[in-house]
Amino acid sequence: MSPSDILYEVADRVATITLNRPAVMNAFGGTMRESLYHRLNEAEQDPAVRCVVITGAGKAFCAGGDIASMAELQAQGDAGEIRRRMLAGGEVVKFIEQMGKPVVAAVNGAAAGAGMNLALACDFRYAAAGAKFAQSFVKIGLVPDWAGHYLLTRLVGTARAMELMMTGERLDADEACRLGLVNRVYPEETFREDVAARVRLLADGPPEALGLIKQGVRRGANASLPEIIAFELQAQSAVFLSDDAREGMRAFLEKRAPRFGHGA
Repeated sequence: MSPSDILYEVADRVATITLNRPAVMNAFGGTMRESLYHRLNEAEQDPAVRCVVITGAGKAFCAGGDIASMAELQAQGDAGEIRRRMLAGGEVVKFIEQMGKPVVAAVNGAAAGAGMNLALACDFRYAAAGAKFAQSFVKIGLVPDWAGHYLLTRLVGTARAMELMMTGERLDADEACRLGLVNRVYPEETFREDVAARVRLLADGPPEALGLIKQGVRRGANASLPEIIAFELQAQSAVFLSDDAREGMRAFLEKRAPRFGHGA
């Protein structure tokens, strides 16, 4: 797998990771999953990065696994390589959940199979008006991976998740937004600019508070009320005397925009 299959750029506190196999709708093959994990880890470790955006080159976000490659493995009777690829995809999903920085999926086109589940693993999903979503695994006799059973069920409930996975039904961007799979839908013509403006709110926000909010929301799906109250007590105590909290309150009282992440 060529290093150019995953592009990485940092600009103005935003790391942009681009899946770059447009000829096959950015389908995953070879070690592309490991390369994605490596870039996510690089962004997490870089103090200059406040937010991460994952998108696709060309007209698609990601078509999932490379079916031609999978067919070759079938012909060779090699299920071990598929297991390795699934484990690598699972590590990407787990890492995104554990990251202390917000991760945005900029779904510029089709997001199918593992591509859809990669988008669902992100903290925010912004879609171009022409984007399509599908749990397409069943169409080729497979079951969802990349934690699709976990991610989709939590977003839409068991009945709808069952239907989407068992039929492979394709959703347009507006329907995906109605179901809560997408945060916002933007026109094709201004998609990149609209997403950049939205991402700017995250990149300019207080890094420590955003990281703790991400933890709290993720925990909120399964934790008890007392557990969440205890988490909030710990989190608020941790940030109350921080430089960012001081700056935020000072800016509020001075009626100006805060400048987070710049120290006292």
